[in-house]
Amino acid sequence: MHLKRQRATTKLPIPRKGTKFVARALSNYDNSVPVVIALRDMLKLARTANEVKKMINQKILKINGRVVRDYRESISIFNILEAGKTYSLSLLNTGKFVLEEAKHKNMRLCKVIDKKILKNKVVQLNLHDGSNVISKENIAVGDSVYLDFEGKIKKHVSLQKGKEAFIISGKYIGLKGKIESIEGKKVNILVEKLDKSVNLEKEIIVAE
Repeated sequence: MHLKRQRATTKLPIPRKGTKFVARALSNYDNSVPVVIALRDMLKLARTANEVKKMINQKILKINGRVVRDYRESISIFNILEAGKTYSLSLLNTGKFVLEEAKHKNMRLCKVIDKKILKNKVVQLNLHDGSNVISKENIAVGDSVYLDFEGKIKKHVSLQKGKEAFIISGKYIGLKGKIESIEGKKVNILVEKLDKSVNLEKEIIVAE
């Protein structure tokens, strides 16, 4: 499925002028990158969609350890793409998506956006990229977890004073800093690049 280029999210690092239609990610299309755009337009590992499809048929592409089966599959922020090298999807201060060589090659960062209590008081954590995980730990909404490719929690990062954080939306998108304080739904962050404190909504902060 495709959508008109002018209606594609401005986070995609593609020209605003060109072919009328571009590939639409299968899910979360306003906040993710389709595999074909990642391989062809961002990493320059393919010249055409057909070349990407051949790579898929060869089963050499993976997202979060799972073999890619469709050239429109979604890569959400912090997801891990394996394409020869291992990449993590991030954001630049321009608001554009970027694929960077992954620091953690076997696990991905996820922000907890909701919690549900299932039968027998089992806790399900709902994550920013649409996935979920069962946990017995005391993990709060707003915290972050690192998941391995089997979906197991390898590390829990609380959203609290002193933690490193990444900004995923707004004026300071793509910048990092250290959390100085939290008051209600607001977080004060000392932004490294600007060397100043800013006050932001909790929902756009990801603890690292």
